Amino acid sequence: MKNNVLIEINNLTKIYLKGKEPALDGLNLNIYESEIFGLLGPNGAGKTTTISILCNLISSTGGSCKINGYQVEKEFRFIKPFIGVVSQDVALYQLLTAYENLFYFGSMYDMNKKELKENIGYFLDKMGLYKVRNEKIKHFSSGMKRRVNLIAGILHQPRLVFLDEPTVGIDVQSRMVILDHLEELKRKGVTLLYSSHMLDEAEKLCNRIAILDYGKLLAIGTPDELTAQYNGKCNNLEDVFLHLTGRHVRD
Repeated sequence: MKNNVLIEINNLTKIYLKGKEPALDGLNLNIYESEIFGLLGPNGAGKTTTISILCNLISSTGGSCKINGYQVEKEFRFIKPFIGVVSQDVALYQLLTAYENLFYFGSMYDMNKKELKENIGYFLDKMGLYKVRNEKIKHFSSGMKRRVNLIAGILHQPRLVFLDEPTVGIDVQSRMVILDHLEELKRKGVTLLYSSHMLDEAEKLCNRIAILDYGKLLAIGTPDELTAQYNGKCNNLEDVFLHLTGRHVRD
């Protein structure tokens, strides 16, 4: 039995001002509570546009999307408190320490100071960063910055987390720490909408996956279902991805 629908996307369309083609072209998706849902596609497929609309960072051209029953564009004030966002770009202040960054971002969620300090300490320790909490971000490696970036998005313990390329460009150890924590969030009932180019990572991590290209939904299902759908042609998710989207380079 499936959990309740948490995200409803109906005929979602986005055409940018100077765009020749729609960035999203009638996208329909349901995402359920407590699942890790992968949004995959080549560059320009519409992944970041979808997440940006769901986070109310940009408006759609047509269609609708709801989170927990609330219309994103009209009722976002009811949605904002229980979502977290981990962006592709590391959104940290380079001249502040890890602790100062997290205290600043946590304060934006109206957390009381005692809870905020406890959560900062807990997550820094969990991510192996407690000993360097008072060092400036500019001295951190890419992997360390990614870990702090993740903490900033989950510090207020949201029910739904948007992750756009959360492990891009980092060392293996940092990647495993982040993936292990995402698994832990899922076990606690947190819903994760995850976008990445790391297909092996998505195959292991996600309950279900949607493959987009040119703003359209090409396929949806569990990793096993997607592979089985092209039995004889595809042995894994990467094979399915290339079969559906082609092998030509996207820049």
